[in-house]
Amino acid sequence: MDILAAIKREERKLEKQLGKLEHQLNGVRAAAKALGDSTSREATRVKKRVLSAAARAKIGRAAKKRWAKFRAQAKKVAG
Repeated sequence: MDILAAIKREERKLEKQLGKLEHQLNGVRAAAKALGDSTSREATRVKKRVLSAAARAKIGRAAKKRWAKFRAQAKKVAG
């Protein structure tokens, strides 16, 4: 029974600590909000990068060239 009482006491201590920490956290959040801190998740949206059609075509041609070179090398090694 002594162990159960000790566990209950520890639980009460931890709940008291939790209350203090939640209070501190709320204060920090309020201070950040007052300072205009943009730590909110909505503000961290990243813009999508857009490529022009010409840039996509250039990248596509370069990729085809790389793959052709790779396939030619593989053909030499295999045959």
